[in-house]
Formats: sequence, C-alpha cells, structure tokens
Amino acid sequence: MSLKWKWLALLAAAALALGACGQSKQTAGTEKESSNQTAVKKQEKPKEEEKTENEKEEAEVDYAGAFSEALAELEKAKQGGAVDFGKVESIYKEKLQPLVQKRDAEFEDTLDQHITNALAAGKDGSLEPLVVKQIFDKLMQKVFYTTIKHEFTEAEEHWANKEEVKEELEEAKTFYAILQSTVEKRDAAYGTKLVDAINGAFAQMEQAIQNDDALSFALGKQVVDKTLMKTFYLASGALPHGYAAKAAAAAKENAEEAKVEQAEGWAFYQSVYPYMKRHAAEEADYILKQFDLQTDVKTLDPKAVNHAFVRGWAKVALHEYKESKENWGQDKSVITALEGALFINMIEQDIKTLLGDKAYTDLNEQATRYLEAAKAKNKAEGDKWLPQIEAALQQVIQKAN
Repeated sequence: MSLKWKWLALLAAAALALGACGQSKQTAGTEKESSNQTAVKKQEKPKEEEKTENEKEEAEVDYAGAFSEALAELEKAKQGGAVDFGKVESIYKEKLQPLVQKRDAEFEDTLDQHITNALAAGKDGSLEPLVVKQIFDKLMQKVFYTTIKHEFTEAEEHWANKEEVKEELEEAKTFYAILQSTVEKRDAAYGTKLVDAINGAFAQMEQAIQNDDALSFALGKQVVDKTLMKTFYLASGALPHGYAAKAAAAAKENAEEAKVEQAEGWAFYQSVYPYMKRHAAEEADYILKQFDLQTDVKTLDPKAVNHAFVRGWAKVALHEYKESKENWGQDKSVITALEGALFINMIEQDIKTLLGDKAYTDLNEQATRYLEAAKAKNKAEGDKWLPQIEAALQQVIQKAN
C-alpha cells in the first residue's frame, strides 16, 4: 500500500477508535441528546457579554463563502492543476476552524484533527489532492449539519425568548443553505423530495414559534435532522447511486478513482455513523470497515454495505418505538414515534426491494396510525399498531441478512 493510502487508512482507523467515545453526544435519544448538549454548554458558557461578542463575531463570518472558496481551490486538482494548499489552510484556519473546534468540543468529535491532517498531507504530497478535497468537503458538511443541530438545541433552551428562537432558526437555515446542493443531488439521483420535506419542516417550525407550540417545533426539528441523515445515507450506502456502489464499479477499471470514491463514501458516512453505532454497532462498524482505505476497494461489497445500512436503520427504528412506548403520554413518546417513522422512510426503497411495495405501504400506514395515537395519547390504539410495526421491522432485518 502506498504512503498516501496508508495515511488515510490510519485516519479511518482513528475514526473507528474514537467513534465509541464520541457517540453519546451525537446519538442519544431526543431528550438525552438535548440534555447532554445543554450540560456541555452550561459548563463552557462564557459570561453573557463575552457570549454576545462571540455571537457577533460568528455572525460576521461568511461560512458559505469561505467553504466555497476553499473548495474552488481544491477543485483545481480535477483539471490536473496545482492546488495552493497554503491558501486553503489559511482560509480554514482563519474562518472555518473555530466553528469546527466548537462542534468538536460539543459533540466530542475530532473533525479538526482530520481536516488539519488531510490539508497537511495534501501540502506535503503524501495524499492525493482529490482525496483531500473529499475529506475536507464532506467533513465540513458534517460540521454544518451538527451546527444545525446545535442551533435547534439553542432555540429549545431559549424557548421563552421568541426573538432569540427566531434568530437561532434563521442561523440553522443559513447553515442548511450550504448543504442544500447535496440534498438536491440525492433528489435528482433517487427521485426523492428531500428538499421539499426540509423546507416544509422549517415552515412548520416557524409557525410553531408563532403559536408557542414547543412540540410542533421539536417534530419539525426531527424532520430536518433525519432528512439530512437520509441524504448522507443515500450518498454513501444506498443502491444504486451511493459511493459504495460507485467505488466498487470504478475498482474494475481505475483503482485510483475507486479509492477516491471509497474515501468519499467514508467521509459522507461520518455524519451518520455515531447514530447507528449506538443501536446497531455490528452493522455500523461493518460499514465503516468497508469504507476504510485499508480495505481493498476491489473487495468492497455494495450490496452487503446496503443491507447493513438497512438492518442498522431498522434496529434504530425499533429502538425509537421502544422509547415511545416507555414514555407514553409524554411529548417524548410523540417525538420518538415520529423518529421511528422517519427511519422507516429512510429505507423506503430498500423495503420495497426486499418485501415489495405493498409491504412498505402497509408499514408506512401503521407508523402513521401509531404516531396519531401517540399524539392523541390513545394507548389502546397505540397498542394495536405497535406490534405490527415491530414485526414488520424484524422481517426487514431478516430479509436484509
């Protein structure tokens, strides 16, 4: 294995080793996640005047512009041009790194280390510029994604101050705008309507603020969050357009191109790996291993990766329904019921492929009925639908083995 691939293999291995210690911040249940993040903020929150000054400084940073400028420089490698890594490092350190470090502290992640090391490796020639671009691009997308989550949490913490809540939501929308092109690409590839779902959820959240409806806001937040997760899944492990499939196909003709696409799959997967790891560790680690550059890309099995995703998301959905049942009558029961339905939707096409269109239609209908029962606190109705949902998800898991 050449030096450049050994370097990225070590990077991927480090992510696997560090994933376990960082997963709790990103993958806890809805209320646990919020409380964990709240604890971090309370511990690290500066004085109000310092916080205000920091927020002003953050507001002045053009994250989208800095990100685009850095990508444009890295993109030169596609045409065989020389990349000015010094310029990219300067943009990163001056404008993007502070944001990355804040998310690392909040979610116990190591993205700054990965990005910094990748840029340094590109500069000294030990890593292909195109691989560096993919690492930088996709890991920064994870930063923007987790920043959206951060803004939602801030909004919920300051719910009594509606002006502040509105500001936090606008911040979240600003960061989503950076990710929207990635969502649009998945819509174009799979015929989905992810952009519409996210836009609708943001509109719901705006209305929830006006109506002082915290539950509606929380439900909208889940739609944005899980739709972005679906975007990252479609990009990495879905068939036929995920990077597992692209890398495997390229491996038959161009090993270098295949390795770049394997790295791209790895980088996209970082946004969802911690969540799956919590409730489907075997599947989560298998997928990570397949994308690891220590794995010969010629042996990468896109169908096996896809089935691991399907089993993993089905197991996550089962956990959400368990949480919903345990918290019946509370807002958390409704929120986790929606999350379960969203994870079912995440693997919609996969369920249709494995069990048929009718099986998915029936499961989707059952999930909808259960969510309605949770909202109405109608336990008899919830108890009617939940066993059917659980049985169907177990069947999905079995078929995806």
